[in-house]
Amino acid sequence: MAKQARVDQREWQAKRRERTRQLIELGGLVVKAGLVELTDDDRAVMLGVMVEAAAILRSERREQVMLMWRRRGKRAFEAADD
Repeated sequence: MAKQARVDQREWQAKRRERTRQLIELGGLVVKAGLVELTDDDRAVMLGVMVEAAAILRSERREQVMLMWRRRGKRAFEAADD
């Protein structure tokens, strides 16, 4: 029993660390995009922007917009590396 509990605890901790890392990386993208500065750290505005993006991704324009945003994102990553 105790051995299984330790295994379960380690698995839970590993999943939690993975999730924490993902959230930190996503937060970094928000900063890298300039949303924090451009909105004066207004979380409602930032969420609104993301909700709007999600609505666009649910539309018939999804593929076109994904292509455009992917290109733009790759350029932003490349510019950050310079």
